[in-house]
Amino acid sequence: RGGFVSTALRAGTPIVPCSIVGAEEIYPMIGNAKTLARLLGFPYFPITPTFPWLGPLGALPLPTKWTIQFGEPIPTDGYPPEAAEDPMLMFNLTDQVREQIQHTLYKLLVQRRS
Repeated sequence: RGGFVSTALRAGTPIVPCSIVGAEEIYPMIGNAKTLARLLGFPYFPITPTFPWLGPLGALPLPTKWTIQFGEPIPTDGYPPEAAEDPMLMFNLTDQVREQIQHTLYKLLVQRRS
């Protein structure tokens, strides 16, 4: 966790939070075949209205409307590259990004019409 913060600190580039609403609907999941996932070595095996029932055609995503919003960049150029080794700074920056994304997601979900 926090690899993106470490990379941004080492490169001295800002972190730009990105919030996306709608992507989760391209494959509506109605179940999870945990035993099959374990046998195949997958973290999960989704059961959707179309997959695995329609074979390869069931893997085609459904058309959905996405809303993508970029947040205010979080500057990292004020830190030296070795700041990437500071676990507390990593935690704080990761938490700041997570909170900004979550806040934006809540706003986007409230504004959503469909």
